[in-house]
Amino acid sequence: MVKMAGGTAVFIPLRPKGNPLFSGNWQLDPSELEDKVTARTKAIVVNSPNNPLGKVFKREELKVISDLCVKHNLFCFSDEVYEWLVYDGSKHVRIASLPGMWDRSITIGSAGKSFSATGWKVGWALGPDHLLKHLRTVHQNSVYHCATAAQEAVSYMFKRELSLFGTPDSYFVQLPQELKQKRNRLAQCLTEVGMEPIIPEGSYYMMADISRFKASVPPSKDADEPFDHHFVKWMMKHKRLAAIPVSAFYSTPHKKMFEHFIRFCFVKENKTLEAAEEILQRWSCQQPTSP
Repeated sequence: MVKMAGGTAVFIPLRPKGNPLFSGNWQLDPSELEDKVTARTKAIVVNSPNNPLGKVFKREELKVISDLCVKHNLFCFSDEVYEWLVYDGSKHVRIASLPGMWDRSITIGSAGKSFSATGWKVGWALGPDHLLKHLRTVHQNSVYHCATAAQEAVSYMFKRELSLFGTPDSYFVQLPQELKQKRNRLAQCLTEVGMEPIIPEGSYYMMADISRFKASVPPSKDADEPFDHHFVKWMMKHKRLAAIPVSAFYSTPHKKMFEHFIRFCFVKENKTLEAAEEILQRWSCQQPTSP
């Protein structure tokens, strides 16, 4: 989309510092970020909680980004659709709430993620009118509008949540509690089969390191195919289990660095997770034991 608008997208990956199996230890390099900012830079795009990693950016990490935005007069597009899906005491912080950021930020939210209604395709954008008026123009001439019934249903959901906010009956409280159990269940199964899951602080995805399978999975006939692409196709065919190759999320220069990871989704019905668990348990029994 940036290319179609005549712009140039500049990508900066998160890299692990310390234990890579915890999403919070994957960090943005402040020096690398600042080095990428030039006189032609117009905006920074941020995603927290992050897909596919599940990282929740801490306030001090966001401040590094916001300070650059203020210093260089940049806009910020903040994708926060997983804002209510955070675990283990992690706190979601809106970058627009930091000093100097409201007037330069557009924050994106989603009913699909917040209320588990992904098929409705209803979301929202928060920000100052001098930015949103341009977004409304684009929206009107592309999507035009969403289904009225879905919008009305979402407004009802918000009204209900406002009355229950912070209480045990709030969906925003119940959903992360339910998903945390599913997250832990999936992580245990992946560990038993020999993968190394990265425990997410937020969202409903889990990345897993599949490096140890390079020796046991027959190589791809295409020498240029990333290992994660080959592995997920092999896994679907031979194990009847589906995942997403993580290198698909990366720009061409960075794909090779992350082709030993795949992404699972754990926002599934229990019967689906049980079926995956059975597959992984059978797979685990087939693994050779260590001497």
